[in-house]
Amino acid sequence: MADPDNKEQTEMDPADMEDVEEVEEEDTAEDNSKARQLTMQMMQNPQILAALQERLDGLVGSPSGYMESLPKVVKRRVNALKNLQVKCAHIEAKFYEEVHELERKYAALYQPLFDKRSEIVRAAYEPTDEECEWKQDEEEELTEEMKEKAKVEEEKKDEEKEDPKGIPEFWLTVFKNVDLLSEMLQEHDEPILKHLQDIKVKFSDAGQPMSFTLEFHFEPNDFFTNTILTKTYKMRSEPDESDPFSFDGPEIMGCTGCTIDWSKGKNVTLKTIKKKQKHKGRGTVRTVTKTVPNDSFFNFFSPPEVPESGDLDEDSEAVLAADFEIGHFIRERIVPRAVLYFTGEAIEDDDDDYDEEGEEADDEEGEEEADEENDPDYEPKKDANPPEECKQQ
Repeated sequence: MADPDNKEQTEMDPADMEDVEEVEEEDTAEDNSKARQLTMQMMQNPQILAALQERLDGLVGSPSGYMESLPKVVKRRVNALKNLQVKCAHIEAKFYEEVHELERKYAALYQPLFDKRSEIVRAAYEPTDEECEWKQDEEEELTEEMKEKAKVEEEKKDEEKEDPKGIPEFWLTVFKNVDLLSEMLQEHDEPILKHLQDIKVKFSDAGQPMSFTLEFHFEPNDFFTNTILTKTYKMRSEPDESDPFSFDGPEIMGCTGCTIDWSKGKNVTLKTIKKKQKHKGRGTVRTVTKTVPNDSFFNFFSPPEVPESGDLDEDSEAVLAADFEIGHFIRERIVPRAVLYFTGEAIEDDDDDYDEEGEEADDEEGEEEADEENDPDYEPKKDANPPEECKQQ
């Protein structure tokens, strides 16, 4: 008969079981807390993040093996679906061609309004009191006392300076208010853009290849003799035969600028530098003058040429990608809504979207911090000294 004292205990008292469960829960909570802290520290390490991103990029587009595992008869039917998808892409291309024709039609309806805008900006037309009447929102409405005070201040300002013509520096202000355009502006560009009177969009004629031209209209100035500077974007709305599934609407295939007839000494796209050269034999030093490219908005009118092969180096591809984005933005946003970019209202609308995303992110971070502070196992001192493998090199 086995000794009960030496027998391995197979049953435990319920009270003892509760103690064991509590210990296991504490261990699990502590492990989870440490794992969470370690994960946060790792995600703050730029080297780890870069390695993780590289790994993820390598997975994009990689086959999952699912298609290979399908029976041959199912693969055959999937191929039929892909052929249908190609036909859908061609129908979509026709849709965008008709959209382009619709744009041409409505451009003619918009243009009289844009022409009147231009006349007001350049003081060719003075709007009537009725045309200048603007109904403010309720929250923008001022009390009678504030209105009277503002009126007095405006009259005082009008007495102090001459009556300006039109809306001075209208387009320059638009450019300076839009980050995408202000990044292109240099200080030496601003005096020239003060002479910019209008920007127009012209679409290709019916039956012609799809394209649009941006026309920058300038008043006579001391910088160049052109009255109009142009930039034409050629577009294509048809699937690529080698990759039809990549079709996502019309794409810009190339763009053409124009020659700017600069006045002598006024070309801001070039600058003169002086370099010292030492003669190898005699050791004498001479100073030579060289003309090199200069950063300027007006480089916009001299884009890289796309070769017939379509092959471009990385730098040229990056320049053209940014150029296409700017061309689209001017056509689709700046020209139709110029006054709202002048006042800043369109910019505030754009910023609202980003603010909301930022607030959501802040809220999430706040929740994480609150969770950590409420965690009984959270020790801030441990965060201050991350493990060696997580420290930045």
